[in-house]
Amino acid sequence: MPSLVFAEAPKMEDGFNAMTNGKDLTGWKKVGGNGEYKMEDGVIIGTGKKVNANTFLISEKAYRNFDFRFEMKFDTLKGNSGMMFRGLQKEGENGRVYGYQCEHDNGKARAWTAGLYDEARRGWLFPDKNGKEQSKAFTKQGQEFIKWDDWNDIRVLCEGNHIQIWINGEVRVDYTDSDKKDATAEGFFGMQVHAGAQTDVRWRNLRIKELP
Repeated sequence: MPSLVFAEAPKMEDGFNAMTNGKDLTGWKKVGGNGEYKMEDGVIIGTGKKVNANTFLISEKAYRNFDFRFEMKFDTLKGNSGMMFRGLQKEGENGRVYGYQCEHDNGKARAWTAGLYDEARRGWLFPDKNGKEQSKAFTKQGQEFIKWDDWNDIRVLCEGNHIQIWINGEVRVDYTDSDKKDATAEGFFGMQVHAGAQTDVRWRNLRIKELP
């Protein structure tokens, strides 16, 4: 009888650790609205219909400096999403989540996925929505490199107040947060199901390398 040959699982990059166990949502908790999260075959799926408030699946651990990598895709383009990093939460078990977010933009016309948004605080950090030329160039780049019906590789690198974001190997954000009041040094990660009629998004291969 011929021996069975199984495909080898992809190897983790040196120094990186998986952020989920691949089986369930241990180490993460849901806060916010009535959006839903589940794990299927190592993939985190975020869904919601008539979502009454932004809903987040946040890590129970906080992180400071790191190289964070993951993949995301939209199942439908009916609703917005994002990935919080160095996230914070207002007082209370279900307090409002706020802070840095790597945008997941469901709109092909704008195409700002992997932009830097300050959730429930300052709004857009990069691109500057009031900078017409910068916004136009960001949209053009996004329309070229975002995969609308497939997985996107995203990398977020945070060292001190320097934040960089890549999508599918292309630099999207290179930003230094010099705001003495709101620049955030440490916090949780969090996936978002945005408030609204419907959102369908998924993430996989969340892994991190913590830096000094």
